[in-house]
Amino acid sequence: MLAYVRVSTEEQERSGLGVEAQRVALAAECERRGWTFEYVDDLGRSGKHVNPGLREALHMLATGQADGLIVAKLDRLARSVRHASAIIDDALRQRWSLVVLDNALDLTTPGGRAMAQMLATFAELEREMIATRTREALAARKARGLHNGRRSAIPAQVLRRIVTDREAGTTYGAIADALTTERVLSPTGLPLWHESTVRRAYLAAASAP
Repeated sequence: MLAYVRVSTEEQERSGLGVEAQRVALAAECERRGWTFEYVDDLGRSGKHVNPGLREALHMLATGQADGLIVAKLDRLARSVRHASAIIDDALRQRWSLVVLDNALDLTTPGGRAMAQMLATFAELEREMIATRTREALAARKARGLHNGRRSAIPAQVLRRIVTDREAGTTYGAIADALTTERVLSPTGLPLWHESTVRRAYLAAASAP
């Protein structure tokens, strides 16, 4: 079992605020269940991205090097409901255990799996609400005669990487595969990139004035 610990600022890393409490809680639960475990840390890291420690843990789980992940709080693991839903989907599809101590999310139990389904439902609702608000905002702008162009939803550094790699001769598919392997979040908030997404991003950036 991998016991994941994350604190969000360099200050917390230096002082240990929150780190020891998470480790104690995780160790106690693993010992209660008779699980052997090892810590995986992201210290001084925000939850905005899939950080190196979590990325490595997810890789170990996907490749069968570990059989489960335990975390003290859901917000230590995921930055949004959609992000949490993506990790839960991975756990169910790849058949590894996921336990979050601060709620009923425990894929080793029927109740926990029901909780996971509820999170997935809320993630879908969140996506639909965002899409609805976007459509309404675009319609309102159009009614006022305003242009509906917008900045890319892809972070600038990721977009720059796409442009640089493509101009160096890397195919769209290879770029998409690399971003997916590194679990860089796509514009949908999921760590899965499609060749078409990369192509659209590159062509939009290349044609920008």
